Amino acid sequence: MDTCEKRRKILQVLQARARLTAEQIGDRLQLPAAEVAALIEAMEADGTLLGYRALVRPEAAGNGEVRAIIEVEVQPEREGGFDRVARAIARFDEVRDVYLVSGRYDLRLEVVGDSLQEVALFVASKLASIQGVKGTATYFLLKKYKEAGFVLEKGEEYERLKVSA
Repeated sequence: MDTCEKRRKILQVLQARARLTAEQIGDRLQLPAAEVAALIEAMEADGTLLGYRALVRPEAAGNGEVRAIIEVEVQPEREGGFDRVARAIARFDEVRDVYLVSGRYDLRLEVVGDSLQEVALFVASKLASIQGVKGTATYFLLKKYKEAGFVLEKGEEYERLKVSA
């Protein structure tokens, strides 16, 4: 297995279980722990690995955070397209995620605030005032069922209907 393949496999393991040690990853991939640790350190240094985070059920965190999806219509710029506006939006603390998307709107944001009013104020005073923002649509998140591939709430097991001839 070449270095590129080793890095790819380590990244796959870390995306599923970021808390595993280099030894545990090495055991899974049949690689020496020291080599795994060195590759992880190199990926952190070169910006491949940007960080690690815990996925927490929102009601367990108890912070009362309000989340919203905001779609943004942007006037593209001659040289930079959507990049300048997207970077300006990404600088706000309220903004968790920024994506360039296809469809009616150009950018999709996930925004957090302490209240509905705080998110609405962000849209009205900060987001709408950015040069190049033509329009927005805001959707408040009421309940999240799945995030980053993890089901957040255990429910009924899905059972396929039996087919008989």
